[in-house]
Amino acid sequence: MKFTIFQKSRQGPRPHNQDSIAYSYSKDALLVVVADGMGGHLHGEIAARFATQMLTEAFQREANPFLNDPFAFLVEHINAVQTAILDYAANKELLETPRTTLVVAIMQHDELYCVHVGDSRLYHLRDGKVIFCTEDHSKVQLLFRKGLISKDDLPRHPERNKVYNCLGASTPPQPELAIKRALRPGDIVMLCTDGLWSQLEEEELAEMLSRGAVTDTLPGLMDLAELRAGKYGDNSSAIALNWGDSDSMQNLPEISTATMPMDIKTTIMVLPPERGEDEASQIVVSDTSEDDLSDEYIESSIAEIQAAIKKTLSK
Repeated sequence: MKFTIFQKSRQGPRPHNQDSIAYSYSKDALLVVVADGMGGHLHGEIAARFATQMLTEAFQREANPFLNDPFAFLVEHINAVQTAILDYAANKELLETPRTTLVVAIMQHDELYCVHVGDSRLYHLRDGKVIFCTEDHSKVQLLFRKGLISKDDLPRHPERNKVYNCLGASTPPQPELAIKRALRPGDIVMLCTDGLWSQLEEEELAEMLSRGAVTDTLPGLMDLAELRAGKYGDNSSAIALNWGDSDSMQNLPEISTATMPMDIKTTIMVLPPERGEDEASQIVVSDTSEDDLSDEYIESSIAEIQAAIKKTLSK
């Protein structure tokens, strides 16, 4: 299994970064997860952190070195995240339960498995074109599907940010399972929050991302989205990867698991820097102790999140 991967999370003009992104891989499988804590609800970053941390930890336990049923794995642990968030809110007596969107993918044996909840997206690109994109669980997408608004109305609709399916709500999430997809060498897969995709046309996203390695193309894509959003922009986060060997991907820093021991797994959870700090990214980074959340309350909650996760797993 070979891939070139790049991830970045930007705070933008918002006071805090409520996104959480991570990936984890074994010898034969790769998990990528992007969660967007919902800003219209209290402490969305907590829900997002639950999602990325619980899914990567579950992958570490169960990918030996691949998953027997990726879709069953994802649905089971998405439901576990929901339980952990609700338990955390009850134990902390929060006035409102933290909520988050989620898009997560597993890649193994040259196949792509994707599940999402909300309006964070997965794009699958081949030969410079988007051949698959998840469909948002949002009110405007529902109106569009029913023919009540046009495609041109979507970006400007006053209710464009309303999501009807998420983690953390009193109503259980309804994870949407995409059809299993074949991966070919040179394919590009990107998972991202609405802070990125909402500022870009699908055609320009595909064209820019396909110009070369994602290590070079994704930063420019995020620069453009941030420029267009201006002072009203959101947090924007993405993980993109070039899959397998390709003539256009020669001499790139890639991850190869060919010689990786069967019982070894690696998780990379990038904690976004504070606004104004150096945002230089690496293809492979180690875990860092620097927290991505400037709110002291959130920082002090990390240990409690860990404890809540362990409690959920022990049930």
